[in-house]
Amino acid sequence: MIAYVKGALAFVYDRSIIVDVSGVGYLVNVSPATVSRLPAKGSDVQIFTYFQSGENGQALHGFLTQEEVRLFTLLISVSGIGPKVASAILGAMSPQQIILAIVAEDAVALSKAPGVGKKTAQRVTLELKDKIKSATGDESDNAGISALAVGASIAGASSGAKQDAMDALLALGYGRTEAVQTVLEVADDEMPADAIIKLALKKLVRAGGA
Repeated sequence: MIAYVKGALAFVYDRSIIVDVSGVGYLVNVSPATVSRLPAKGSDVQIFTYFQSGENGQALHGFLTQEEVRLFTLLISVSGIGPKVASAILGAMSPQQIILAIVAEDAVALSKAPGVGKKTAQRVTLELKDKIKSATGDESDNAGISALAVGASIAGASSGAKQDAMDALLALGYGRTEAVQTVLEVADDEMPADAIIKLALKKLVRAGGA
């Protein structure tokens, strides 16, 4: 299996690139979002990859972080989700946003990705939420941050005062992902629900006025 390719960025297209590794050009499929984050043509680049092999041939799918590769692998494990849809989700949302949406069962957020309908988004949350909640976060990317660890920490907030605060924000009309993320950002473990709600609303109002 090819874990990554490292070399000169020789060619850049809308949905693929060619990386020159010691005179051998590797064609790697990437999302438009990944293309927008690439260095200038001719620069050295390291692309983490997922090697796909099947009836329709072989292909390399590339990402700028290991975190994205892990999420891509999780997404294509969902029935009916292929590389194209998985790449669309990763191209539309950050790894942390995807994890938040899955654990919060926010199919609406996931369905905003191009080509992802509501039923597909619901299937993603249904099949992956338990996998993410049970993650230990032992794996990490180069920055020492694991999307799966984020999911595990979110799962730990699903009871008590934090859950009450999330429910209150939902009742006030905030989105599920927005409510979960805000509560996790402002809450301490021993903080009562009313204090969490107060801080969360203050943060949301500030964000809305920015």
